[in-house]
Amino acid sequence: MDPRFRPYRSVLYIPASKPRALDKARGLPVDAIIFDLEDAVSPEEKTASRGILAEALAQGGYGNRARIVRINGLDTEWGRADAEAVAKMEADAVLLPKVDGPADLDELAEITGDLPIWAMMETPLGMLNAAAIAAHPKLQGMVMGTNDLAKELNARFRADRLPMLTSLGLCLLAAKAHDRVIVDGVYNAYKDEAGLAEECAQGRDMGFDGKTLIHPAQVDGANTAFAPSEAEIDLARRQIAAFDQAKASGQGVAVVDGRIVENLHVETAQKTLAKAEAIAALGG
Repeated sequence: MDPRFRPYRSVLYIPASKPRALDKARGLPVDAIIFDLEDAVSPEEKTASRGILAEALAQGGYGNRARIVRINGLDTEWGRADAEAVAKMEADAVLLPKVDGPADLDELAEITGDLPIWAMMETPLGMLNAAAIAAHPKLQGMVMGTNDLAKELNARFRADRLPMLTSLGLCLLAAKAHDRVIVDGVYNAYKDEAGLAEECAQGRDMGFDGKTLIHPAQVDGANTAFAPSEAEIDLARRQIAAFDQAKASGQGVAVVDGRIVENLHVETAQKTLAKAEAIAALGG
């Protein structure tokens, strides 16, 4: 699979301290799993959870799902030991919470070596330094931590997320400028399918690659929202075919459904088809 088009439609948090949840995750149709050593694990369980997670990852069975481990902050009593443990685990990446700037990533990279790093974007300083964070050579992806960010901003909840749009936009610009994966924050009301669908649609329209999730019930909604629809796939195929025909006739543009199709539209169409193929390779 071309890593440029690897899907991250659904990124599910799983507590690293819960063997039953770790086992259940092997059968869930998610694109990625964040194995959480931080917020989802109580202080008294944090040390033991490292061993539980290491054993689960060594056992395998997670297929093509991206395996990302969120550690505790390096300024906590658990963070350094978490990072040292993750560096030895069968993980694809390490996720650092509350990243304020690239120096935080430098500190982590000294411990985890060549392991790709993801950054939780959830502080006001992180928003202001998003471009520098995204430019870090070890960074692979960014995760919006909208709950913590809302607390730091003293923002009120709104269904349209208006108080969040500046922060979301800054991180999106940074991620796209440096070709990083970026996934949207969680939707807390896991039984509210309509609300989830609306927020997923907003995130997809903005340009996010997928959404972080707190419950398996949210997986199907995210997978659907962040995958190319049948209509988008059909249009992409027709745009490519029409443009190829136009080029063969010496034309620089084509027309599909009454709209001009130029080279930039063809590039988007090709990415749409590549993403659809990557999703199919993961099993839908």
